[in-house]
Amino acid sequence: MGRRYYCDYCDRSFQDNMHNRKKHLNGVQHHRSKKAWFDRFRDTAAILQDEQAKKPCRKFLQTGVCGFGPSCRFSHMSEEEMEHLKMQMEEERCRREDPKYRGSAALGVEEWLTRRQKRKPAQSSERVEDEDEDEEEEDQTEIDVIQRLLSIGDLPPSLRPPPPGGWKVDMNTEWGR
Repeated sequence: MGRRYYCDYCDRSFQDNMHNRKKHLNGVQHHRSKKAWFDRFRDTAAILQDEQAKKPCRKFLQTGVCGFGPSCRFSHMSEEEMEHLKMQMEEERCRREDPKYRGSAALGVEEWLTRRQKRKPAQSSERVEDEDEDEEEEDQTEIDVIQRLLSIGDLPPSLRPPPPGGWKVDMNTEWGR
């Protein structure tokens, strides 16, 4: 039967040769599927802007069904859905601009590591009265990051925490072979 080419966008396969692949990649169905795939990752502002520029689909408003589906050039969104998109866009904007949100929920591992590196030299030179407060804050940040990591399923062994008693290592083990 020969080799088969599988298109992830279209979720179909066909015999792999230059003619078939070229025909498929230039086809309307492939372009629509590819566009639908990338549209899933668009931000809320872009979706809202596109939907506001479109006129409402009369067929969809009357029957609730449109034969063109997501490729229709008219809007299938109701007023409630548009308002929900506006609210969602406003929340995203607030999260990006508000430092209160940036410090807590959006703290990434990289940010945490850079903050920790900045704190270490400062703490070694001036460890006098703020020692307890800094340790509590750092412990809380460490716990938050660890809890986030542990909530991810199927962590690789290098990211799993050690067992309570530590790793059992045989002293007769030769490393590096």
